[in-house]
Amino acid sequence: MSKVDVWDLKPLFKDKKTLLAQMQQTIQDSKDFEETYKGKLQNINSKDFQSVIEKYEANYQAISQIMTYSFLLFASDTSHGAFYSQCELECNKAQESLLFFELEFNSLDDTKKQEIIKSSPKYSYYLELLMQYSKFQLSLLEEKVLLKVRPAGSELFSRLFDEHFSKLKFKFDNKLLSEEEVLSLLYSEDRKIRKKASISLSKTLKDNIDLLTYILNAIRKDLKITKELRGYESLEHSRHISNQTTQKSVDCMVDTINENVKIVEEYYKIKSKILKIKNLQDYDRYAPIPSKDNTEFDYITSKTLVLETFQGFSNKFYKIAKEAFENGWIDSHPRDRKRGGAFSHGATPNAHPYLMLNHTNQRRDIFTMAHELGHTIHQKLSYSVGYLNADTPLTTAETASVFAEMLLFDKLKNQISDDEKISLYAGKLEDIFATLFRQNVFTNFERRIHNKEGELSSDEISNIWQEENQKMFGDSLKLSDNYKLWWSYIPHFIHSPFYCYAYSYGQLLVMALFGLYKQNKDDFIPKYERFLSLGGSKSPKELVEIFGFDIEDRDFWKIGIKEVKDMLDELKTIINKGKTC
Repeated sequence: MSKVDVWDLKPLFKDKKTLLAQMQQTIQDSKDFEETYKGKLQNINSKDFQSVIEKYEANYQAISQIMTYSFLLFASDTSHGAFYSQCELECNKAQESLLFFELEFNSLDDTKKQEIIKSSPKYSYYLELLMQYSKFQLSLLEEKVLLKVRPAGSELFSRLFDEHFSKLKFKFDNKLLSEEEVLSLLYSEDRKIRKKASISLSKTLKDNIDLLTYILNAIRKDLKITKELRGYESLEHSRHISNQTTQKSVDCMVDTINENVKIVEEYYKIKSKILKIKNLQDYDRYAPIPSKDNTEFDYITSKTLVLETFQGFSNKFYKIAKEAFENGWIDSHPRDRKRGGAFSHGATPNAHPYLMLNHTNQRRDIFTMAHELGHTIHQKLSYSVGYLNADTPLTTAETASVFAEMLLFDKLKNQISDDEKISLYAGKLEDIFATLFRQNVFTNFERRIHNKEGELSSDEISNIWQEENQKMFGDSLKLSDNYKLWWSYIPHFIHSPFYCYAYSYGQLLVMALFGLYKQNKDDFIPKYERFLSLGGSKSPKELVEIFGFDIEDRDFWKIGIKEVKDMLDELKTIINKGKTC
């Protein structure tokens, strides 16, 4: 197996020259579509409408292929920002020509729309969603203006954030580290290293806080303007529509998690005793639990474990993951000018997903690998329903990724001693806290800063950040003044306001699903494969009903919380067992 993997972008385009030629063809194809159908949808026989949607889909898929290539080129080397911007501006020309379709469909009378939906079963759910958006759509001219200025609005600030962070260096012991490298040191066994890494991160953030505050304020303004222009009920409303959920459902979930933060506090009090540190500090949050296991989770070791995990669950999952490693779907390691973090980009059905990692040989990197491969598998399976139907709302998009992490955890825990299990359970609980409770803190934080009027100073933002985070830890851990600035490196606040609750949503859903899987594996697996293969062609409510759940039932959220509590109880049992031996 390769020690380092890099993307092969050729399935998208041979090179930039090929892309640029296709881009001009795509612009022309979109103009032709507009000339053929604009103002004429009312006259098209309902039975013939599906073929029109297929042409519309083909144009959008071509645009997506161009933007996928340029984005991945930029993500792997941020010096390609100008090319990315060029592609974005040119693709906007094609999108302008396609804008009329959704607006004109929604302007048809209800009888005509229902006839079209009935005659286009492949796209029925997609068209039903369009009808829901109609209330918030503007005129064609207004939509074109917004599309024109979009690259100079929030997207420009998102790009500035990415480019700026990719160039930042963090001084540590006379070395200059990347963001990913300094963050990885917060997981060090050496408390002095963790503290120094915390100080290094905070110092560089402080040096750049004015710009980072300005960027966040720009995003806040953009969100408020969008709400006012489109008539959304709240600043969160557009996110809930795209997530195909309701404010009531989200509020219920957020409240349930807020009511159970004592789980986090209880865990960190246990961790304090294990580490023999009387007063835990913020830089102790990710301190590894001591273990006799000295395994280094290098890239090849991690690959092997993750592939074995998928092979033990589903041969279909294993084949997709294996192909990802063998055929250039993955970019695996940090390097200069490469974007930080990890993601799986769904790309287009005529290519394959692309997965970014920044592997640093930590145990958490194995779980990141499993997480992102879960996304990759979900995206690949969903190609079966086509480009327009493949994309899933965030509320179900995290299901496959978090479920893959649970599969890996279940495999590892059965291969190790009780001493090693303490470390593994602690690590997994902390991962769940990061996905469930911490992302909920992010939501609480965003609700507070976005609901305040006017520009906020960095101090105002930092104080809100500190207050919301401290609620989660209670008196089990002290957050220092250094930690106050750590909101400023979270990319979701810039790229996708109110994105983060979907992680909590997905985590609770998965905890419940995993309980079902353990009860009856043979019955569960085909249902789960069907769930993923349907992509976004059904509503989250319909998808979850495959397993017998109702996402609008308040007790649903309690099921996931109980699974987390049970895992903490299992950890306490293992610890107490060691004390009696």
